[in-house]
Amino acid sequence: MNDTAFSNVSRSNDEPSNVRPSIAAFSIAAFSITAGEPWPLGAHWNGSGVNIAVFSAHATAIDLCLFDASGEEELARLRLPRRSDDVFHGFVQGIGPGQVYGLRAEGLWEPLAGHRFNPAKLLLDPNAREIVGNFSWTDLNRAGAPGQPDAPDPRDNTATALKARVVADQFDWSGDVVLRTPMAQTVIYEVHVKGFSKRHPGVPEALRGTFAGLAHPASTAHLKALGVTAVCLLPIHHHLDEERLVGVGLVNYWGYNTIGFFCPDPRLAAASQPGHWALNARDEFRAMVKALHATGIEVILDVVYNHTAECDADGPSLSWRGLDNASCYRLEAADKRVYENHAGCGNTLDLREPRMLQLVMDSLRFWVSEMHVDGFRFDLATVLARGEAGFDPRAAFFAAALQDPVLARVKMIAEPWDIGPGGYQVGAFPLGWSEWNDRFRDDLRGFWLQGKHARGVLAQRLCGSSDVFEASGRAPSTSINYVVSHDGFTLRDLVSYTGRHNLANGEGNRDGTSHNISCNGGIEGPTDDPAINAFRGRLQRVMLALTVLAQGTPMLCAGDELGHSQGGNNNPYCQDNETTWIDWATADADLIAFTTHLIALRHAHAPFADRWYSTAAEGQGLQWTGPNGQPLDAAAWNAAEARCLACHIGSARAPMLLLMNGSAQAAEFALPPGAWAALLDTTAARGTSDWHGSDSYLLPAQSIVLLTATAP
Repeated sequence: MNDTAFSNVSRSNDEPSNVRPSIAAFSIAAFSITAGEPWPLGAHWNGSGVNIAVFSAHATAIDLCLFDASGEEELARLRLPRRSDDVFHGFVQGIGPGQVYGLRAEGLWEPLAGHRFNPAKLLLDPNAREIVGNFSWTDLNRAGAPGQPDAPDPRDNTATALKARVVADQFDWSGDVVLRTPMAQTVIYEVHVKGFSKRHPGVPEALRGTFAGLAHPASTAHLKALGVTAVCLLPIHHHLDEERLVGVGLVNYWGYNTIGFFCPDPRLAAASQPGHWALNARDEFRAMVKALHATGIEVILDVVYNHTAECDADGPSLSWRGLDNASCYRLEAADKRVYENHAGCGNTLDLREPRMLQLVMDSLRFWVSEMHVDGFRFDLATVLARGEAGFDPRAAFFAAALQDPVLARVKMIAEPWDIGPGGYQVGAFPLGWSEWNDRFRDDLRGFWLQGKHARGVLAQRLCGSSDVFEASGRAPSTSINYVVSHDGFTLRDLVSYTGRHNLANGEGNRDGTSHNISCNGGIEGPTDDPAINAFRGRLQRVMLALTVLAQGTPMLCAGDELGHSQGGNNNPYCQDNETTWIDWATADADLIAFTTHLIALRHAHAPFADRWYSTAAEGQGLQWTGPNGQPLDAAAWNAAEARCLACHIGSARAPMLLLMNGSAQAAEFALPPGAWAALLDTTAARGTSDWHGSDSYLLPAQSIVLLTATAP
């Protein structure tokens, strides 16, 4: 192949393809293609034209299809003229930003061997920076024929296929601040971009539920006043709604179904509404990041690199499946028609393949370098490190991330499990990684809400879960401590419901976990009973307090600080409505004040240092006692009926006492010699107290208090 103008309007019959769509005669006079370069992958404008580079180890040819601005009329179909190390590439002179394009790949149709090439299907560039079109669920987008999935479908899907658009962004980052907040000083706020501001009265209606809405001063003022240092955004990558959801009139609200790893989802941008915002979705996202940075808040993205929106073998052929199914996905060795499904969503990306690892690394670097994000939370992260024999703590992905000069400086947080064999890997991730700690979640719920677990278990969780993380050589801040996340009950629902109430999801209340470890105080759901509401309020404040004060990195879920309820729905992934949108009009002002006071205490007093406590020597570490002030022996640590515990923190900026009463009756605690004052009291609606004393403290049921030593 030479570098002269090239097209594929005519094809010889000996080309190696067993599926050929009917190809019309296209006008290509205005387009010429030369060899170009095999790097970077994707479509990139250099000022005079666009270089396109696409990976496929098994395709025999790849065509570049150019469309008009609407994406409806195909203007030219140009075969990529060169192949270098399994990258097909070419350079098209005279096209640039705004050019809409798609891809077609030729090769074997042999599903049993993992190959599903079908050039009748227009495909999306995996490295697309902007996606054009509104996907619809139709058999046209499936590579297999209707009713005959092992046979190719000869019908062309151009009219319904997603397409890509070439972009060339120049954003003014002047004045943006790289915060790099140490993990030990970080307080994370997990939030859905739309749900946070959709009902916020202080945000202009046109901006509500968007990146611009989260960037609005009314939004950032709440976050700044609260004291959080980072927002962790539920997935903002371009995603698709699953076929079942569309069929029943629902959507994938959470967004864990990615189709564009380099694209902010336009549904989260006011820019998608003409006249409402002056920027495109990418610039609107950047402006949001810049605004949050200006208030001292980092931006962490929840990212989904474990699977794609192409689903299982019955799913659509949108991008990876049509370009190189056998390289992109993990397939069963005995029958490569079957996809390994470690994510529970139909397929699993194969990061053993270097080019798939490159896709993930390129995407991560893009979001740091060009979008200025500060870190990532990896959904079902065990998938990313699966080798031939399961999870591998020395996997190529970990090595690549550790040595990468861009990624080495940002926060890397794992959801350390998937649903495959050996998928639960809490504590097993390598240096440089923090992990969601579900043992903190479950053990605190069990102790405080259901009377389970001994005091020793509670103490272990409050001390960074040293039994889980210390052996790895990482700091206590490795443990991301949470009692509530997006997945499950809200904090208010956790103390208001014992069972899930998910009928609105359309799955007969079978979806979502039944293992809630919750309580309701005696009545399921809302009640006017003042005693039950007081009980629920105390437990909410205890859960917030211990999450924020414990050793480790605290994570709060948006809305928990103001009493947000989802009506007992513990899996509202498909509820894009008032169920999930925060209702600011009914916000609990006292609970907001309590949470604000609590986070301020952590910032000001840092009760636990970010180091492992290896000594109990007074003034150097921690001393755990019962309410009588006496150290606990092994039997006392493990006594199931004992619900009271005290911790003397000698290594804090000033000596402190954390007193905890998980029983149903008040308990009197003997205090060490000296004068003490209350910094936090969870029996008070706003957490403040003017208590001073020196001998003992009478602590009411289901509550905690944090005391500090004062000058005599």
